Amino acid sequence: MAAFVLTSVSGTIPDPRGADRFGPLRDLIGMWKGTGFNQIWRPFPIQRGGKPAGQQDRFLELNETIETIEFKPIDGAIPNRGLLQGDINLHGMTYTQEVSDANVIVDGHPAGIHIEPGLWLNVPPTENPPNAATVARLATIPHGTSIVMQGGAFRLSGPPSFAPESIAPFPVGNPSHPLPAGDFPEMNLATPSEFRTPPQEIPHVTQAWIDNPNVVLNSGISGKQVIATTTLLISTRSGNVPATGGGTSNIAFLQGAAGGPNADAAQVEAIFWIETVRLPDGSTKLQLQYTQKVILDFNGLSWPHVSVATLEKL
Repeated sequence: MAAFVLTSVSGTIPDPRGADRFGPLRDLIGMWKGTGFNQIWRPFPIQRGGKPAGQQDRFLELNETIETIEFKPIDGAIPNRGLLQGDINLHGMTYTQEVSDANVIVDGHPAGIHIEPGLWLNVPPTENPPNAATVARLATIPHGTSIVMQGGAFRLSGPPSFAPESIAPFPVGNPSHPLPAGDFPEMNLATPSEFRTPPQEIPHVTQAWIDNPNVVLNSGISGKQVIATTTLLISTRSGNVPATGGGTSNIAFLQGAAGGPNADAAQVEAIFWIETVRLPDGSTKLQLQYTQKVILDFNGLSWPHVSVATLEKL
């Protein structure tokens, strides 16, 4: 994912008692629906005595997705009591995200692969700690992980640009040294593998998607006139964005014990783009795009889990 360098932080948050109390989050409110792509390295259990012949420690799951997200505003201020400085008021919204596989049908319905209840918060500037105005996302995932991501927002004219993203694993704590893609034949669609989603379940996935999942986002703006974009950059890593909060928490099974973890969600970072699109008749509509990377740690490596999507407000 692109480095979190914030070049143009949004201006002063207006009077929180007014209609603009949601700041850069205001346009999220409502129902969104769209499509995307999900990739995740799933661990395979290591049995006592080692792996049977022909088995390995991971499976590359790929999904073409359909998705809905609904954002509902929280009425009134959320007071946070201060000790080192005066009280502050947060304002925010709840959301529910549901993601299903576009090609796998179970009991007559698309197979569900993800559900996530959570919150987005608009946080005013603070003196202690010395942070500019920020946004935060709080999420709970049924696998047994909770996350807090904090970051900044800025608004620019025109469409966003999408930096390349890699799914190549790397040694834990050393993301600048990804392992060669050739070490992971699952990443090459031309190489048959029983440790990758079957081709019939991913009819539109190309090698370009595997090499860089963010290319899927390009089709979401292709041929469209995006006249303005609000960008939200958030991370669980303190100091990785213009904020000092954030983190992940996992149930004991994910953390594992000696020889673990089983599959620990160590960190998460994401970029959301709220885009204003001008239509041929001169009117406008809103579009939401995002890229998210979860780092799963198991068997001595960090395995990127990347999800991208393009949604329109209903």
